[in-house]
Amino acid sequence: MRSRPSVADRLPLLRRRMLVIKAIRAFFEARNYLEVETPYLVLNPGEEVHLKCFGTSLMTPDGQNLPRYLHTSPEFAMKRLMAELKSPLFQLARVWRNGEQSATHMPEFTMLEWYRPHASLSDLMDETEALIRCTCPPIFSYLGHEIDLTQPFERMTVNEAFQRYVGVDLLSIGEAAPVLARAAGTELRAGESWEDLFFRLMLERIEPQIGRARPCFLTDWPVAQAALARRDPEDDRVALRFELYLAGIELANAFEELTDAVEQRARFERDRARRMALTPDQDWPLDEAFLAALPDMPPCSGIALGVDRLVMLAASTTEIANIRWIE
Repeated sequence: MRSRPSVADRLPLLRRRMLVIKAIRAFFEARNYLEVETPYLVLNPGEEVHLKCFGTSLMTPDGQNLPRYLHTSPEFAMKRLMAELKSPLFQLARVWRNGEQSATHMPEFTMLEWYRPHASLSDLMDETEALIRCTCPPIFSYLGHEIDLTQPFERMTVNEAFQRYVGVDLLSIGEAAPVLARAAGTELRAGESWEDLFFRLMLERIEPQIGRARPCFLTDWPVAQAALARRDPEDDRVALRFELYLAGIELANAFEELTDAVEQRARFERDRARRMALTPDQDWPLDEAFLAALPDMPPCSGIALGVDRLVMLAASTTEIANIRWIE
């Protein structure tokens, strides 16, 4: 194992972390956002198919041991607050995702989430650009690429990215894995689903190409990847969702939020069935409090941004571990 510089040697990077977090708070306070705190220990850690949770048990005074989980995101709790308060909210939250560790992944990390009522995804992209400019140098180098934040961030649809880098009109060919594989000129792997192939092509052919000279918002995701986002009322093949890439790294994920509890329940149940087929031990009840709150949410957009990755980029270091105080 490669030795890591001491805390004393990493102190300039850690000071940069402190400055980025101060800048984040100042940014949202200046825009009249309310900073909130939600529980880290939860009964329902989410319905994402591929995220693995840390489980534990809650001991009650009468001797019961109740299953609980460290949350993978404060999303459900923050949306319940949005339904009640109907005002701009943000949170710097500690989150946990089991089985994730690399130069850009850690099982425990800091996530910034914010929700803005009556904001479109375009509004949220504008606000995200402003935040990135407040926390990163205007021009910096990362892995041999010069990133220029003084220019407008690029905005590209997922379909445009597939046309440009894969040579495929993704929306016109539907969601059949063999058809996508043939169109992309690749072999379909054993057991590979359309979603698996979609993300393989994203990882191999698209992500290495985007956000290199300037940040890139990848917008208008196929509806199969809607998650908690609304469908586009003008094109029901896509969802109102974007991801932000900076220096080839996925930095943020955003939705124009779905407030239809019936549709969201149906999506959760489909995801639950898929998750249980893959990891039967990842089982918990649906978050009924979240579903009950959805109809009271105002139209809004929300975003989750990886703070550790943002600090890593701002400090021009290539490993998240270098901007953590201690392991």
